[in-house]
Amino acid sequence: MTVVSINKLAKLSEHFTLAELTKTKTNIKNVPNEAQVNNLKRLCGWLEQLRLRYNPIIINSGYRSEAVNKAVGGVKDSNHLTGCAVDIRVTGIEQLIRYAAILLDISDQKGEDFDELLLERSSKGNYWLHFAVRPSGNRRKVRLI
Repeated sequence: MTVVSINKLAKLSEHFTLAELTKTKTNIKNVPNEAQVNNLKRLCGWLEQLRLRYNPIIINSGYRSEAVNKAVGGVKDSNHLTGCAVDIRVTGIEQLIRYAAILLDISDQKGEDFDELLLERSSKGNYWLHFAVRPSGNRRKVRLI
């Protein structure tokens, strides 16, 4: 696999950049390979449709290298490792539910499944939406965590 350098101007889609989908608060290298970038592009297709209906979309986390995933406490088989997942910042439960409903509508309208749609909350009471789309084998897993 080819390693792709991080270019802040490199676009994955009209409104989402490679830098935005690979940012991390750790000081650990977080560079996806070509296959992972292709997965991020597929994911950004969904994000563009979400953005059309609700703007802005703020990304907390996208692609994670194994080292970054371990540092942030991600699960070993996380979709973030393959560039198939994104965590989206929300301002509260209403926005969380709205995003989830829009993504479910997009799935139904496109006739395509996603892998995970997880409505998550931290112990501090912060909410975010975890959304994942794989190239194949999507499970349409919806959970409130």
